[in-house]
Formats: sequence, C-alpha cells, structure tokens
Amino acid sequence: LRSRRALATALLELIEEKSFDEITIREITSRAKIGYATFFRHFQTKQELLGAVAYEEITDLLTLTVPIVSEESSRQSCLALCEYVDRHRALWQALLTGGAAGMVRDTFLAQAKRITADTETPASLPFPLTLSIRYGTAATIDLLTWWLSEGRDYSADEMASFLDTLVIGPLTSHDARK
Repeated sequence: LRSRRALATALLELIEEKSFDEITIREITSRAKIGYATFFRHFQTKQELLGAVAYEEITDLLTLTVPIVSEESSRQSCLALCEYVDRHRALWQALLTGGAAGMVRDTFLAQAKRITADTETPASLPFPLTLSIRYGTAATIDLLTWWLSEGRDYSADEMASFLDTLVIGPLTSHDARK
C-alpha cells in the first residue's frame, strides 16, 4: 500500500512538471524512492498507474458533485467540480486530453452509476436516471476537456456556469421535455 501511494504521489508530482507522455517509469520510481522492479509488482505500465490515480481522482470529484442534480445545489456542485479540476489542472489535462481519456470516461461513468445505484430518480429529473447519468457524464467530460484544451480564458466560476446551464439545468428541468 505504501509503495502504491508513493508511486501515485510521484506521478502526480511529475505531471505538474511535464506531460504524461514525457514521464518514464524510471522517473516515477526515482521520485517515489522505490526500486524499479517494485513498480512492476503493482502495475504493468505507467498507463495502469495513471488509471489507478484516475480512479481516486474521479472518486474525489464525484464526492464533491453528488448533489449536482439537486436544484438547490447544482450551481455550487458545478463550481466545486470546476474549482477542483482547476486546482489539479495538469493532472486533469493528462487524464482528459491524453491517451487515457477513454479509460477516464469509462471509469467516471462506472463510478457515477455505482454511486447512484441505490438512488431513486429524483422527482425533478424528467428523464430516466441511467440516461441522465450517461448523458451528464459524457457532457461534463466533454465540457471539461474543451476547457482544458481550448478554453483557458475561462475561470472555474464561468465554467461552472456553463456546466450548470448547458448540462445540469436541462437534465433537471421539468420544461426540458416540452
């Protein structure tokens, strides 16, 4: 467990310094202060390590945003999500704009489904919960990917407004089906 944490921490630190593609396993193990062979006891590739880091990051992100479909808290949840991504911008750029994007999308969707598995569809939700989760996840990831790759001029607050208006509002609005 200690080695896995050290490897994850090392990868997070290195991602702040350079792109994921430029990082080598040797650099990760050196930064983690563990032997090169130890890496392979835990992960087969650096992409697998990134997947483990992504899982933890997505868990943290979803914890912040679970109340997102509630009308009273959707704007605040959107802001919490965007501020979190902005604080960890280099990591989320690696996760969403690099080769791991498909894995991140699948992991995000699977975790969102797991978290909401025992949830009843809120009365304010005009669509089936599973459809809302799938659409909301895909749209949120696409919006964040756009922000991280093209929309640098927008603040976390502005992006939260976009997310709430473009994605969450239509999903939770009774008028959306009219």
